[in-house]
Amino acid sequence: MKRPPLLPLLPVVLAIVWLLLNDSLSLGHVLLGLVFAVLVSAAVRLLRPLPAWPQRLHVAIHLCWQVFLDIVRSNIDVGRVILGATRRQPTIGFVKIPLDLRDPHGLAMLSIIVTGTPGTVWSGLDPATNVLTLHVLDLQDEEAWVRTIKHRYERPLMGIFE
Repeated sequence: MKRPPLLPLLPVVLAIVWLLLNDSLSLGHVLLGLVFAVLVSAAVRLLRPLPAWPQRLHVAIHLCWQVFLDIVRSNIDVGRVILGATRRQPTIGFVKIPLDLRDPHGLAMLSIIVTGTPGTVWSGLDPATNVLTLHVLDLQDEEAWVRTIKHRYERPLMGIFE
């Protein structure tokens, strides 16, 4: 069974930010900041009924490093396409990728990774078939994209969230 964290992070952060923005540690500001933090946290909790419990921190750290490297490589590749260094017209296209990942938090992270990487955009996810439609700036090999998304991103996200 997963247990909640000992200290909820959101109210603490909100209270600290409130005090920093007001540049005061007077009793009134502290009390008002605490009330504000508790009320906002309660409202946010109502909007997000499904809590996320990521596991396997070492997998998450490795995934973050992999995403960073991929974003750097993708920036270079997209720069080459835009500046015309490839001397050929890019093949723009869509790739259909069947996903095994079902956790909504994992899917949200996958959408952030894909959309944050230059040259790719999350175009849609069919909830019935769980097939991701990915828009790619320079599509040369569809199977390579399917392997990349499934092995490099989906597998670690499943290890973290499922």
